[in-house]
Amino acid sequence: VCNFMSHEKCLKNVKIPCSCIAPSLVRVPVAHCFGPPGRYKRKFCTVCRKSLESLAFRCEVCELHVHTDCILFACSDCRQCHQDGHQDHDTYHHHWREGNLSSSARCEVCKKTCGSSEVLSGMRCEWCGILAHAACYIIVPPECTFGRLRNMILPPSCVQLFSRNFSKLHCFRISENLQTETDEDDDVDGSPQGSAKDVQISTDSSKQTLKIFDGNDAVKRNQFRLISVPRIAKNEEVVEAALRAYYINDDQQEYELQTFTQQALLSDDVINRNDAAEDSNLGSVFRESVPEAWIIRAKPKDEEVIRIYPAWLKVGMAYVSLRVNKDSTTQTVIKEVLPLLGRQTECLQNFKLVEVLMGSKQVQRMVLDSQELILNRLKDIRKTSVRQMNQTRFYIVENSKSVVRVSLFVGGLPPQLSPEEYTNILKDELAIKTNVVSVSHVYQAQGAVVLEISCFSEAERIYMLVKDTTVNDKPLNAVVIPEVVASKIPQNCCPLLVFVNPKSGGLKGRDLLYSFRKLLNPHQVFELTNGGPLPGFHTFSKVPSFRVLVCGGDGTVGWVLGALEEIRHKLVCSEPSVAILPLGTGNDLGRVLRWGAGYSGEDPYSILISVDEADDVLMDRWTILLDAEEPANGAENGVAEPEPPKIVQMNNYCGLGIDAELSLDFHHAREEEPGKFNSR
Repeated sequence: VCNFMSHEKCLKNVKIPCSCIAPSLVRVPVAHCFGPPGRYKRKFCTVCRKSLESLAFRCEVCELHVHTDCILFACSDCRQCHQDGHQDHDTYHHHWREGNLSSSARCEVCKKTCGSSEVLSGMRCEWCGILAHAACYIIVPPECTFGRLRNMILPPSCVQLFSRNFSKLHCFRISENLQTETDEDDDVDGSPQGSAKDVQISTDSSKQTLKIFDGNDAVKRNQFRLISVPRIAKNEEVVEAALRAYYINDDQQEYELQTFTQQALLSDDVINRNDAAEDSNLGSVFRESVPEAWIIRAKPKDEEVIRIYPAWLKVGMAYVSLRVNKDSTTQTVIKEVLPLLGRQTECLQNFKLVEVLMGSKQVQRMVLDSQELILNRLKDIRKTSVRQMNQTRFYIVENSKSVVRVSLFVGGLPPQLSPEEYTNILKDELAIKTNVVSVSHVYQAQGAVVLEISCFSEAERIYMLVKDTTVNDKPLNAVVIPEVVASKIPQNCCPLLVFVNPKSGGLKGRDLLYSFRKLLNPHQVFELTNGGPLPGFHTFSKVPSFRVLVCGGDGTVGWVLGALEEIRHKLVCSEPSVAILPLGTGNDLGRVLRWGAGYSGEDPYSILISVDEADDVLMDRWTILLDAEEPANGAENGVAEPEPPKIVQMNNYCGLGIDAELSLDFHHAREEEPGKFNSR
């Protein structure tokens, strides 16, 4: 099914789960955050285990790589970077990801080489970075301590974000302008040649290529898989090939193929393609005019066994199996499950049954009605998509009055206004509902506010509306802000707040953004082109001790230091240490502070180690007061309106006089012809 290969003598030592059962092993469903499709050399697809020779997707948070046509079969096993009210854990286990390791990678257990550039091999924890063989990683203690970077990683248990239907791109503040049109929904593969790379159109007259749909949803989207089968084949062989194409390891006797017609979408009957030859094992499934497109349909059942997962478990993963029939409802299932979980004395009304679809890009949750027939629900899921049934779970959840709280940073507003004036502007431009929206923080100097929203739909509406709104011909911007619970941060932890300017250093900032999101918690990495440095400082405003890493040129560093100077009185840690990763052309400040002349492709992990081991040094910061110029005599209408005085902060690392004049001339020349000043 998944192209896994092994020596016959090694089969007994195989520990890697097949792609078809991977969804059943997920501890906490967390959707992936896929960036734009690209070409990734010497990488392998996690689903089909083949090399990525064509366009592929990679997760911006973990090391998952998949082909464009395999993305549908990737399960939601990304890193859990925050708590969202669903299955929150205080203890974190290793988050293992197979393959895509360097050839020099060594196993932590046996100290032998475990990486390869030829095949998908070796395991790596995506939090602490520990490496191990597939046969060795099960020996490693399950609890993860976040490794060498533990003191600078923001623990996921300290971050709360109630996002519901917010895209992962929005939650992690990843620019959407890099996304392609195919990145619109969970089923991104809109190409009808979904599996053309696996099955070439055969010119052999003894074989035929068929289009296989896995349900009504695939037909509507025109998403199919191709299979190549002999012209003389049994029903079972063709059904087995169709199931294998969709990574389904169920018994092929439970499925049949239905010819693709418009009536097929409305009818529940499965066409018997063998007619009178059904009783013969030698019957061919093909006639002279065999249809080229088929739909996988599940045979109807009178009863079925389902798994029910308790959502309140804090450690490990467990489920109970329950047999349901055509009379079983949600309420009867809850009544039968509670005694199996040792909670038979509790009231049924205190629990609900939640259907969870673990898609690769989004985890969808739906509360089932108490009188809904479970068997009919399973039938509807399989009719929509047989593949989705393999990615669907049922959780029994305790009823609780959860408080919805979404923090939304809105910037681009006019500066120096009162909270009431900002509220009136938002009412006029965004039509906010004051009964569920309130202004919690105001940054007057920057023209920004933070909204506390107690309704998911209102938060989503405001977020989407802000992007198309301008005030005084200036566009607004919105950023989803996570809440950092400072009381849960370990005493020896000093998390690193990372700012990256992706436009600096010949766009090297984009690669650094991906690397730092993967090495740290993505919630502590901020892209400066998306709201500036203020959202990051607001997120860390209650953290008692933190450090800052600025990736950019001298102008970027000055921008961040200026923002820090303006809001330092609102920070618990008012004077955080600031490190610099020079990405500009001049990088004079980086040279003076001995951070180097510029970034030249060093390993991001070693950069973080250098930041962790660096000593604090003092640097002069000048506060300059510019007085207003006196108005000239005889001003128009005799009214004197002097400009207000200005206060600016400045980093001085060269001097005053002739050297400053030369620097200014160089700056003006570079502004006029930037193409001539792109080297360091």
